[in-house]
Amino acid sequence: MNAATSLAIAILLISVAVLAAVFSNRLSAIIRVPAPALFLVAAAIAAKLFPALGTLPRGTAEAIVTLALVFILFDGGMHIGWRRFRLSLGAITWLGLAGTAVTAVGVAATAHFLFGIDLRLALLLGAALAPTDPAVVFSVLGKKEIAGRTGTILEGESGANDPVGIALIVSLLAVTGTGADAVASGVSEFALQMVVGTVVGVGGGWGLAKLMQRVSLPNEALYSVRTIACATLVYGAATLLHGSGFLAVLLAGILVGDAPVPFRHEIRRFSAGIASLAEIAAFTILGLSVPLDVVLEPWVLWTGLAISALLILVIRPLFVGLLLIPIRLRLGERAFVLWAGLKGAVPILLGMFILDAHIPGAGRIYGIIFVVVLASVVVQGGFVPLFARLFKVRMRVVEPEPWALGLRFRERPEGLREFVVKPTSAADGATIDSLSLGDSGWISLIRRDGKLLQVRGSTRFVAGDVVLALGENTANLDHIFGLPPK
Repeated sequence: MNAATSLAIAILLISVAVLAAVFSNRLSAIIRVPAPALFLVAAAIAAKLFPALGTLPRGTAEAIVTLALVFILFDGGMHIGWRRFRLSLGAITWLGLAGTAVTAVGVAATAHFLFGIDLRLALLLGAALAPTDPAVVFSVLGKKEIAGRTGTILEGESGANDPVGIALIVSLLAVTGTGADAVASGVSEFALQMVVGTVVGVGGGWGLAKLMQRVSLPNEALYSVRTIACATLVYGAATLLHGSGFLAVLLAGILVGDAPVPFRHEIRRFSAGIASLAEIAAFTILGLSVPLDVVLEPWVLWTGLAISALLILVIRPLFVGLLLIPIRLRLGERAFVLWAGLKGAVPILLGMFILDAHIPGAGRIYGIIFVVVLASVVVQGGFVPLFARLFKVRMRVVEPEPWALGLRFRERPEGLREFVVKPTSAADGATIDSLSLGDSGWISLIRRDGKLLQVRGSTRFVAGDVVLALGENTANLDHIFGLPPK
């Protein structure tokens, strides 16, 4: 077999694997098991049946998963956007920092006192399982629109606590010795990562937005490539400066998400496609890296299932539930946020970090993390729609809209804005004639449930309508329709 034939076979197999992963979303919708769980299990079984698949060096696997998380976090940040993020900034920051810390302590105490796990390993296990996961949360909620701040808080928490969890476990692994000096060393390392990550992320996001607005390119396809390249640049810069690159790239995505830049929709679609491919790659690589023989050891399996049950039913509801008290949410919304704290790729990646430390017993801890993540994705992720109904959290599936007609402009169209009619806004239930648009404002287009409506004076708006409006007084339009869409 010559080199060209070998290359062709490799490309063919990779293509088939990617297509199978893409179509697995259809299977996921039928059996109501989130797609990440399918990737994890299928890859783990494949590595067991074909051992050659599991020979990828751990350093390479970590690099692939890390890069995948960069794409996922940046796209998740753009999906949230600054306008949504700032409305829940306090809640997201509070849960991202304090929620991660108390969950880590709760899991560590459970592992040490109930299951006899060594204290240092228990602390590392708690840090690994503390963060919720953006890849799973964005996957489960990707086509669903949640009313109110609940969806923003969930998505924001999953993005914010990953950098916190990663910084926490890096700090724990970097600590040598015991006592006050060790604690001070860990705290200072954690603070450095958070501060530098924030500064680089905010600065990088602001600079990227200005670059996108002011520097034109000869080909429209290059705008999307430039944006993704800048996202990885932000991650690399923050990491080299000993900051949290994951926090930096999340913040950069948030700041860019709402920026009025050329080819914004094309950039968003390109980023979403890259993030979807990254999700497939991350969970497949992680599944290939997990030794099923260790996972299926009775002590590892039952300990993992027990910790998973306690984490879902006791630790998160108790510890994070107390942190939710000062946040203004309905009782049902609080319960939904507590239920939908899904685990995923990040805990398994952190498990790889623990393995790299060559600590005795790290292999069994890695197996426990895999069991907890799989249980979380299947049980919590699979029952998200059901619990949304039980807790009376309004959630609707947003169907894709594959057909589009549009106009291109050489310059940014001043005064032309796209809005989504918000519930209880001035436009909700009002006719066009009854709105105070003024002489310089008018409605150009209305879309409802994916279909165009005729623009007449008697046309009545309903919540959820997408409106293209033109007016000199944009503040007045904000008041009438609500904030522009993310």
